[in-house]
Amino acid sequence: MEKTYYLGVDVGSVSTNLVMMDEEKNICEKLYLKTSGRPVDTLKEGLKCLAGHFGGAEIRGAGATGSGRQLAGMLIGADVIKNEISAHAVAASSVEPDVRTILEIGGQDSKIIFLRDGIVYDFAMNTVCAAGTGSFLDRQAARLDIPIEAFGGYALKSKNPVRIAGRCAVFAESDMIHKQQTGHCNEDIIAGLCEALARNYLNNLAKGKEICGPILFQGGVAANVGIVSAFKKILNQSVIIPRYYDVMGAYGAAILAKEELEASGDETRFCGFDSVYDDFTVQSMECKDCANMCEVIHISVNETPKACWGDRCGKWSAGAGKAQSGSRTG
Repeated sequence: MEKTYYLGVDVGSVSTNLVMMDEEKNICEKLYLKTSGRPVDTLKEGLKCLAGHFGGAEIRGAGATGSGRQLAGMLIGADVIKNEISAHAVAASSVEPDVRTILEIGGQDSKIIFLRDGIVYDFAMNTVCAAGTGSFLDRQAARLDIPIEAFGGYALKSKNPVRIAGRCAVFAESDMIHKQQTGHCNEDIIAGLCEALARNYLNNLAKGKEICGPILFQGGVAANVGIVSAFKKILNQSVIIPRYYDVMGAYGAAILAKEELEASGDETRFCGFDSVYDDFTVQSMECKDCANMCEVIHISVNETPKACWGDRCGKWSAGAGKAQSGSRTG
């Protein structure tokens, strides 16, 4: 019997991730691509890469998540379009059924998710401050002329981490510069920064809530051993790094698509890998029909209007969105 697969896509501001999952929920292929401000082109690039290996295989379902999930869902013909909280929680529960807390830090935002018996009962997100995100750490590594892959390793060599003000990205960088100028070594400064950012994350997102284990750390920043060490030190608990920590959102989207289609018995809406050759255009406009001044997004495929979103009253999306009505959103 020919093997069948599910596709999961997570389009974020920094990275676009794709996962091919089999019927047993094993990840058979993963892609981690830089979005570089071009979500549509990057997603098409990823689909082309997967087509080389899975082009002739049966794709039973497709799911989309991330900040660009509506775009991704429209492009691939997603069966489910879900928010990042749902996707990360489902993926974490698949890896560690007893997981109680998920720490997730990506390129531009961070989130914490609390679960009980596999169900999300609380969460918090930080999309305002850059301190602690992957992009901030990349910038600091570049400023110190240290490869980002080695950045966390410097922290582990520290003997006396210095105290860094981590509540704001601007203050953290200024404090790092001051510590350099007063003679502290890079190892102690980087270790101090990692601890400051971990404290800032917990203070802003956990807000005094109890952090129970098992704890999973997901997102690109989980590769930074300095940040991982800082969380372990502050929490005084073990922190699990899943094997596919960097694509857990996409993995969750694939699982959600599988569960939805198995429950409904519907056929997949996946457009196929040939959809990368479609002329996919995105246009925005500001509706001035009322005081809301909504920023409306129009999607066309091969010059045919397919979907629309962004309007609060539904004036534009009610008609154009019918093409998307089969996708489960959340």
